[in-house]
Amino acid sequence: MEQIVVLDAATIGENSIFDSFKNLGNLRVFATTTSEERLQHIANASIIITNKVIIDKEIMDSCPAVKLICLTATGMNNVDLVYAKERGIIVKNVAGYSTESVVQHTFAMLLSLLQHTEYYSHYVSSKQYSNQHLFTHIGPGYMELNGRTWGIIGLGTIGRRVAQVASAFGCKVVYYSTSGNNHTNDYQELTLDELLQTADIVSIHSPLNPQTKGLIGTEQFHKMKNNAYIVNVGRGGIINENALAQALKEKRIAGACLDVMEKEPLPLSSPLLDDAIQDRLLITPHVAWVSDTALKKLMELTYENVRTFVEK
Repeated sequence: MEQIVVLDAATIGENSIFDSFKNLGNLRVFATTTSEERLQHIANASIIITNKVIIDKEIMDSCPAVKLICLTATGMNNVDLVYAKERGIIVKNVAGYSTESVVQHTFAMLLSLLQHTEYYSHYVSSKQYSNQHLFTHIGPGYMELNGRTWGIIGLGTIGRRVAQVASAFGCKVVYYSTSGNNHTNDYQELTLDELLQTADIVSIHSPLNPQTKGLIGTEQFHKMKNNAYIVNVGRGGIINENALAQALKEKRIAGACLDVMEKEPLPLSSPLLDDAIQDRLLITPHVAWVSDTALKKLMELTYENVRTFVEK
């Protein structure tokens, strides 16, 4: 019988979310696994299930029983894929499970910041609205998406879906393909510089790789409109966070929404926590992928990856 170990169940939910895997082998579930605990927790397991725990050459050499690594995620950068292939270890990820969740979160963040939802809600809850005479409070106001240009960086599955929704809001959609492989006649393709110079909204839906690391920095922020917003639901590290904080301080752009950061959790020393920029910045703790529907689909697909291997 296969020995199955889950290394970081807490990244998905409660340990019990993996109960259905018990019929596929002897199951051990750990809520979290530190780098120092990896060898102890994996032990003689033949199947590893993990989200973010690093599985490198050292671990593969020290755990010779491992035959399958299942990632409860789409990104595979926490596994040494080249060495796994050399060792004959199968690595499986889960793709496409969170598209609608990420797209919805993209617009939820942007609309919240764009329309100053927190400001207006606080205006009412603080009783300022109740104590005034007018029926309305215009306050900071907000711009409409209709008629604006939405620039998409990374036209994969999620990027294309964002383009559809942005079009429904009345936006003109343009895009830049970070890989150079994704093209469509549905929207206008631009260079990165052209996109940054023309877009009112820039949203990032790219993986982190040598081509995208530090893609948006000081030079790029200088090219953007000063009333433009940028949204990153791709990967932390694509945006230079020091440059972003400075651009917000100098009001080179109107605002930014982030669900991914270079280091997660966000360090207390991060320039993104500067009080001076909080009214133009909205950060959520890497939750764009985590709708109830997405989590259910993720677990179903992960189960299938393990079942297919066990029953082959």
